[in-house]
Amino acid sequence: MSSSIGPLVGAVDQGTSSSRFLIFSAKNAELVTYHQTEIKQFYPKEGWVEEDPMEILESVKTCMNKAVDNLKALNLSAQDIKCIGITNQRETTVVWDKITGEPLYNAIVWLDLRTSSTVDKLISKTPQKDKDYLRPLCGLPITTYFSAVKLRWLLDNSEKVATAAAEGRCLFGTVDSWLLWNLTGGKEGGQHITDVTNASRTMLMNIQDLKWDNKLCQFFDINQSMLPEIRSSAETYGHLFDGPLKALPISGILGDQQAALVGQLCLKPGQAKNTYGTGCFLLMNTGLELVHSNNGLLTTVGYKLGPNKPVVYALEGAIAIAGACVRWLRDNLGIIKTSEEIETLASKVESTSGCYFVPAFSGLFCPYWQNDARGIICGLSQFTTKEHIARAALEAVCFQTRELLEAMNQDSGIPLKSIQVDGGMTANNLLMQLQADLMGINVVRPSMPETTALGAAMAAGHAIGVWNLDNDETKVTTDLYTSSITEKERDDRFCRWKQAVQRSMHWIPSDEQTGRYK
Repeated sequence: MSSSIGPLVGAVDQGTSSSRFLIFSAKNAELVTYHQTEIKQFYPKEGWVEEDPMEILESVKTCMNKAVDNLKALNLSAQDIKCIGITNQRETTVVWDKITGEPLYNAIVWLDLRTSSTVDKLISKTPQKDKDYLRPLCGLPITTYFSAVKLRWLLDNSEKVATAAAEGRCLFGTVDSWLLWNLTGGKEGGQHITDVTNASRTMLMNIQDLKWDNKLCQFFDINQSMLPEIRSSAETYGHLFDGPLKALPISGILGDQQAALVGQLCLKPGQAKNTYGTGCFLLMNTGLELVHSNNGLLTTVGYKLGPNKPVVYALEGAIAIAGACVRWLRDNLGIIKTSEEIETLASKVESTSGCYFVPAFSGLFCPYWQNDARGIICGLSQFTTKEHIARAALEAVCFQTRELLEAMNQDSGIPLKSIQVDGGMTANNLLMQLQADLMGINVVRPSMPETTALGAAMAAGHAIGVWNLDNDETKVTTDLYTSSITEKERDDRFCRWKQAVQRSMHWIPSDEQTGRYK
């Protein structure tokens, strides 16, 4: 069996809500086995979201060990695994002591809002008090989302972090860097490296020359000595220090959304994918061209598949709350017992009966960038039931995606005719149909939804020559969803959604907001 399945490639997929290790066949891109564990999130104050870096690391190691055990049960050998790749939740910020290896603070998760007052201070020191002041350099607006703002907050608010930084002991990294440093030896010589996709989400890398930028680091007052080395997304960074896969090369790193772009084979300009996870992320490949958005989208690095390969850029629309909205209905309101139940519940009604849900729990991301927005459910009547609210939650994901699509069509000048989708929520057939209805374009879902991990595996395999992405002939089987409603109905519902969005904005007065997140 071992020879027919071909060489294997492993992928660490460290997401916001879980860690996984997946093993793919480099011969046909099929998933052989995997193991998954949930990650605990902490909410110490309103708007704060943290995770324990040690739990993140240990969960990854556990998943690797269990997945390798699964291989044995399949009569496959761990020796068939030739390399591993890493894909990760982006922007989530980790700081640790390079001497002890211990985290200096909990990981601050990407959708955390504590940096609202830091953002206000940073914007106020720009010439025109302009949140887009740094966009020409890094492609990103000054907002709570990105890592440099979180690192600035840590240096300002944690004595432990500030002291370690002053003494030259503090290392900063996104989750990929934290994992790589530990998996390659940690304080015993671990590699402090990130890739261009993750670096492009820090606000500290120059989007054109792909290096840490002196002007950006000075703006945030961050010492470059604590930053990881920036490398391409497909090369050998180091080798596993211990465990059942000891000495195996780690040869691919991609931020999760860029990994899905590669895994969906969106390798030509104009191709786009949408990932439905904790948040929702629409990326379009813009090729070698750096497209600066006029419509609230982000300019980001799509991938760089080797040290001597060209950098490929992407336009990105980011939504903070998608699957997290379903989790909120489950954990906070108790409307459903499992996330999967939402499809059954929402299917019991034909429509939302005028109910609209704007899940702006962490403010609004693209295209608004409003930190002071908050979630609302409006259009309620005595007729409204939990079924209507469940359906409105699913429609909210679709409406937010339509907003991204319209912004992308305007920025790129290439109206999308169809969109490729992936992520946990795509198992929901009702959501996929609603998405096709409310966008008016075809929605194409691969039958194997693990495209994020697959992208990391492809990059890793490509780096060591067991996976050729230059002329990849992988054929992906798909399900197709087409719109079943009229353009008028689609536009009328979208118009009402936009009214609901306006009502969610500026919910928290700025002085109250500044005090709230201290």
